[in-house]
Amino acid sequence: MIDYVRAPEAIYERSFAEISRIDALAALPEDIRPVATRIVHACGMPDVLDDLRFSDDMVERTRAALDAGADIYCDVETLRHGVMRHLLPDGCALHCRISAPDVAAHARQHKMTRAGAQVDLWGDRLEGQVMAIGNAPTTLFRLMELIDRGAVGRPAAVIAFPVGFVGAAESKDELVRDPRGMAYLTLCGKRGGTAMAQAAVNGLAGGLAT
Repeated sequence: MIDYVRAPEAIYERSFAEISRIDALAALPEDIRPVATRIVHACGMPDVLDDLRFSDDMVERTRAALDAGADIYCDVETLRHGVMRHLLPDGCALHCRISAPDVAAHARQHKMTRAGAQVDLWGDRLEGQVMAIGNAPTTLFRLMELIDRGAVGRPAAVIAFPVGFVGAAESKDELVRDPRGMAYLTLCGKRGGTAMAQAAVNGLAGGLAT
């Protein structure tokens, strides 16, 4: 038998305990620490704490929106499926339309990604909701672009972890520069991804509950 920790509860407990000893975590505001803990737990890279950026009201506004009945709009299906639904308030739905035929048609017609096209089709439904982005910079760029035009509803909060070498860092820098009235949580630079975005959503919804 290989000697390793098998019980999921013990794995969570020991992981969170180790992360709690990271100096950079203690330097964060108390309400964001559970969210940051989950993000580090998801990626195994404590140094991401140095690149976290967030509005002072991120936790408060996200939880208030969810408690008031907001849904969560996700850029990709892997993110939607990774959210721990039991942590969400009753009635909170998770949406992703990236595979919908009308989204694909809209993307072809306008020569854009499906991740960006679904923002067009969500339109006013985004008003007061929570947006979670774990893959596509074009989702974040398109959201900000359409808000500037007054063409979509403004989410209460955006969890922005697009990843990659083309547009990811730039989209997040623009969000931090001008959040456009949204509460936000993001990770500067090229790093990101659905695992960290899922962790952020779960931390905002339920802290460190498992």
